This record gives sequence, C-alpha cells and structure tokens, in this order.
Amino acid sequence: MQQGSHKMNRTRHPRASLIALATLLAAAPQAAFAQDAEATDSDEQRNANDIIVTAQKIEQRAIDVPITISAVSGERIRDLGVTDLDELSYYTPGLLIQEQSANNPGVVIRGITSDSGSAQEGPRITLYYNGVDISRSRGSYQAIYDLERVEVVKGPQATLFGTASAVGAISLVSAKPRPGFSAEVRGGYGNFNQTLVGGFVNAGSDVLAVRLAGEWRTRDGYVENLSPNQEKELYAQDQLGLRASLRWTPTDALTVDLIGTYDQQRNGGTPFISNTFPAFAGAPGGAANAFRNANLGGNPAGAAVLGDDQLGLNREVYDLNLTLDYQFEDDWSFTTVNGYREFDSREVFDADGSAAPFLEFTEIAQGWQFNHEGRFTYSGDKLRASFGWNAFIEDGLQNVPFATEEGVFLNCLGGLFANPRRLCVAPNGSVPALGATNLPYNAILFENQGRNEAYSVFVDATWIPVEALELTAGVRFLDEYRRSTFSSRIPNSVLTGAPLIPGGINTGGTPLTGDDRFGAVLPRFNALYRITDDVNVYATVSKGRRSPVVQINARRVGTAVVPNRTDVNEEIVWNYEGGIKLAAGPVSAAVGVYYQVYDNFQVSVPDPARPGFFITASAGSAKNLGVEGELAVDVADWLNVFGNFNYIDAQIDNDPGNGNLAGSRFRLQPEWQASGGFTVDYDFGGARFFATPTVTHRSTIFFQVPSTALLSQGPVTLVNARAGVSFADERYEIAAFIRNATDEDFLLDAGNTGGAFGVPTFIPGEPRFYGVEVTAKF
Repeated sequence: MQQGSHKMNRTRHPRASLIALATLLAAAPQAAFAQDAEATDSDEQRNANDIIVTAQKIEQRAIDVPITISAVSGERIRDLGVTDLDELSYYTPGLLIQEQSANNPGVVIRGITSDSGSAQEGPRITLYYNGVDISRSRGSYQAIYDLERVEVVKGPQATLFGTASAVGAISLVSAKPRPGFSAEVRGGYGNFNQTLVGGFVNAGSDVLAVRLAGEWRTRDGYVENLSPNQEKELYAQDQLGLRASLRWTPTDALTVDLIGTYDQQRNGGTPFISNTFPAFAGAPGGAANAFRNANLGGNPAGAAVLGDDQLGLNREVYDLNLTLDYQFEDDWSFTTVNGYREFDSREVFDADGSAAPFLEFTEIAQGWQFNHEGRFTYSGDKLRASFGWNAFIEDGLQNVPFATEEGVFLNCLGGLFANPRRLCVAPNGSVPALGATNLPYNAILFENQGRNEAYSVFVDATWIPVEALELTAGVRFLDEYRRSTFSSRIPNSVLTGAPLIPGGINTGGTPLTGDDRFGAVLPRFNALYRITDDVNVYATVSKGRRSPVVQINARRVGTAVVPNRTDVNEEIVWNYEGGIKLAAGPVSAAVGVYYQVYDNFQVSVPDPARPGFFITASAGSAKNLGVEGELAVDVADWLNVFGNFNYIDAQIDNDPGNGNLAGSRFRLQPEWQASGGFTVDYDFGGARFFATPTVTHRSTIFFQVPSTALLSQGPVTLVNARAGVSFADERYEIAAFIRNATDEDFLLDAGNTGGAFGVPTFIPGEPRFYGVEVTAKF
C-alpha cells in the first residue's frame, strides 16, 4: 500500500535481515517467554483442568475448584505466541482485554468492564500479581514474561480475592527461583522493526535461590502521523520489564519469597483519529478514517501547558512483594502476603483526532498502594478452612492539563461562526488561519484525587461429608473509607467572559473534598460433586460489590464555589452458576452456565451539563445470562486440538426507570466469542517440530452506552500462528510467528474523549505482525 494513497502506513520492509538475524542468534543462548521446567511444563499439565491452581488459596487441580476458572500455564502462553494479556484474552472464554494504552487497559469479564482511570472510582475486576491486588487502572498493566501461570476466575470472588472482584479476578503468578542453575536468552525481530530481547537466569540451592528475568520489546508505530512536528509514529512501542526474585527455604516448613519488579513504557501516541475532521485531502470520513494516516499533535505551542510537545506515554511502575508461608503443624499453615506498588505516568494525547489545536491533553496519573494479608489455613480429611484479615490502602491522583487555542476551540465546538466547524479543519487536513480571532493558547486543568482504605476479615470453609461431595461457604466483612478531591483551573473566554468550558466551574486550584465510610457483607456458597474421579459438577451462589463513588466536582452558591457531591451507591450483583468439568485421559473439558442480577449498575457517561466531562451514574438494574465452554483433546501423543466459546446475553434492563440507557448492551461485551486451533509437537531425528495455528472470532461490540452503530465494531475473525523447531536436546529453538495473518481492519475503540465534545474518534486495532524468535537454554 503506497504512502501516496494515504492508506495507513503498514509498509512491509524487505526481511532478508530476518534470516541473518536468525542465523546470528542461533549461536546465542535462548530465552523463554514461559517459566523454566518447574511444575507446569510437564506433559501431564498441558490440559487446562490438570493445571495446579491456587484460586481457593490452596493447591488444587483446576477440575477440583467449584468455580469457573480458566488456567493457562506459561508454557501454553508461549505455544500460542501470546505476548500480552490482550492477546491472551482471545483464548479465554468470557474474557476480553482492550489495551488502548498501557496506561488505560480495559478488562472485561463476562461482559462487565473495569477500566476507569478516575482516582475516585473503584474497579470491578481484581488483577492480582503474585497474590497482591494491583487493580488501579493506571497502575495495573503488567508485562507477562517469565510467568508460571495465569488464572482467570469468573464470577464474584470477594471472599477469595478481596473487595474489587465484583465480577471476577485475574491472577498473574511469576516463575519462582528453584534449586540448581538454569538460564535462557531470547531474541526476535519482525516487521515494523519489532525487536525482542529477554530471558532469565536462575541459580541457587535448596535453601537459597535467586532468579533474574527481563524483557525489552520495541516496535515502530503502525499508524503514520503526517504532522511534521512529531518524531514517533503512533502506537510505537518501547517497553521494558525487569524482575528479581529471591526464595529462602531455611526449613521444609518455611518458604519466604521476595520479588521486586520494574516496568517502563516509552510508547508512541495513541492514534485517536477523527470521525469528523479529515487528516488529508480525500480522507474517506467516518470510521474508515481510522485505517488511514493520521495528522495529530502538530502544535508545539501547547508544550508549555502539556509538559511535552510529543505525543506518547512515559510510565514507570515499581512493585515489591514479600510472601511468607509457614506450615507450623501437619494440617495448619500461616501465609502472609505483603505488597507495595507505585506508579507514575504521563500520557500526551490529541483527543480531537486532527491537526487543529482544539483538544490537546496530558494525563498525569500517580499513585501508590499497600496491601497486607494474613491467612491461617487448615487442611483436614473432612474439613478445609481458611480465615484471616486484609488491609488495603491506596492514594492516587489523575491530573489532566488541557491546552487549546480559544478561537479554534470555540469554532471547532460549533459556537463561534454561523456555519459550525466550517473553518476548524480544511478539507485537505490543514488548519485555516483565523485572522482576527487568533486568541490566546489557554491552559485548563482538572484534577481528581482519591484515598481509599479497605479493612476486612474473612472466613471460608469446605466440609467433605463423603469423599464425592464438597460443600463450601465463605464470607468477607468489609469496612471501607473513601475520600475524593476535585480541583480545576478554567480561564474565562476572552470573547464572552464566561468560563471557556461551558458549565465548567473554576475552583482556582482550590481542592474540594468529600469523604465517607461504608460497610458490606459478601458471602459465597459452593457445592462440588465428583461423579467419577475424572468428572465433577459444581454449583455456586455468590455476591459481588463495586464500591460506592464519592463523586466530587464544583458548583456555585451565590459567588462562592463549593463542593458538588453526587454520590453513586454501591453496585450489587448476585451470581448464580453451575457447570461440569472433565479431565479423562486425553480429554479435558468444561462447560458453565451463569445468571447475574445487578442492582444500581454503574456506568460512565458524558455529563450533559458540562461538555467534555464524564461522570459516574447509575443505570439502574441489569441482567446477564451466559454460557462458556472449553475443550482440549490429545488426538495423538504429538497432536492436541483445542477450542473454547462463550455466549453472553446481557443488557441494562429495558425499563423506563433506566432512562436512555434502557435496553443498552454492556460496553465492550461481545455476544459471541470463540477460538480454536491445534498444537503439533513432533519429535524426529533428534529435533522437535512444533506449531500452533489458531483462529479467534468475536461478534459485534459497542464501545459506549447507550449503544449506537457509529461507536461499534462488527464481527472480527483473526488468524494467528507460531511454529518452529528445537534441537540439540531442546537447548536451541527457532520459531516464526504471525498475528492477524489476513491483515484484518478492525477498531480497538471508538468515541473516547473527543466524543464527549461531539467529535468522536476511532482507534485502529493491530495489523498483521510477523517475525522470528531464536532462543537458547543453559
């Protein structure tokens, strides 16, 4: 596709260098994406139901857990060629992850989204990293190198995973140090100048072991930016992850793990591409603009306001985890999990999707969190139980500088000239001179802060009256404190004398604060019956909760500016589900059916009184009915066939009391999602050939509520594959990969901040990526 056609710049550079690189790296040590040979690499655990998981705080086969869980080993992640959590979600029924940027991942379980960046809102879905809650959106992204496994637990799990798991939890477990020496090094290269360097070194004894792991990925952006003022293409990637793990086992009864993690992103800007304004002459208009070149961030004058004249993300995350497990009696153990996490990010983005200095933003997100949990566990023949306490404290802010040239702003907003937006952006994508209306470049600032504290005690017990039957009940008692703060700096219009943002109220930077304390009781009930050793059926009833929102902005009382508090009550969900799990010889399968009833379903909607603002509101009642299933069959010792699906019928109740949201589908909720493929793992003549081609399909999704055709993406089918050979006793491996092999055009998101100002933008999904990877083990 030639640049002159103004088609998105997806240039395919000559790749003779791939062969040269492969030859070069073949002489070097290999790197693994997955964990080393510890536990989950064995043939016995290739089926999902045989993976050992800790969703219930004890080690169990997935088949023996009486809740809906999808578990993927680090080895399987590598087989699939998955490099990020959003890619993994295509292979996990009921899970969808939308990664608009590493600063703003949207996580969807069973059609329910958790992606708010506001420091005043709580998440719905718990992301756990080595046992610690990292769910705050701007600090939650975690690279998935050198993992032992990923567990996706669906349905409310407050008893097991804390207060944020209103609809489910994702647990990332990194590979731990082990006795002996092992090492891997991995390198790769692909189109769009993709580069990869990664691996680990593990050394130690039975008493003390250490593991160092890391991964560095870079890539050119896949959307060309026509602006002469921008150095990086849009969606360029420069991502580094480092982890150091120490395991101390002074006795057989005591294990202490200390893990430090550092993540860094220096990524290119997000391609918010306008539905309304053209980037160049002949732009097609509408959503089709997303698959052509962009023209963003062409206004260096805004740098003084935004802190940088270059679009993109600068983000750093520091994480420290200390876990101690002590078995002080044959049937008793004590575990304490402690974590501290800190994040600091700045993302500069052009929200109007055009060359006009209209909606140019920076989002500065900073925060820290501390988590402590203590848990006693009893494991007897007829009774298993755990009880303990948890303390979670987080403090964060979201600071949003907004730069705009006033004449352009009023014109693009449609309020300055009789012909709205006529002179905002010319048909050729340029910005016309405004002559006498050339007004100051204004700095507008909004900030919200939140401090949230949650203290809870919990107990969970399983009674085994007969060998085939397990009955479980658990409850968490929660005490929660939430404090929210809002401030703004909004200059007055030179033309009108009123605040430049209609409906906006200037606090002059003075913080307005409100706080409150809440309590909750969150139970769960489970039953599991073993029809045979290989077939289990289960049923679950559980209650989930999303925290109330202490929502603060500003209002005027006479001449005084005072807090405007519009709290939103807690969101409650009751979850009813049942299913069957099978792990019999070569076959592993699971099918689950669930029904969820929501009260006070929280949604983020544009504020009708203030263009450009979003607020949290209650959509009223909602219901969610779904079916999900997984199947894997070892057809031969060298061939495994697998597939999964989920169906969701979910919407806000079509009740007049739910207003204009009545009948809307949930945001980012596909009705159907499925994937399938096969894995070949064949030994021949001292070498091993492996291949895993897959197909994934997702039905139509809507990006905002209420649902509209404009802000949606129709069905998407993607073809991916990874294949290669290993040799020299598995020490060396050469593999090729391809993702989105048919180069399907699809939208990652639509609407966005521009949509709140009446100019929606679109973000294109990833094009075809391909490359080679070479690894070696010691």
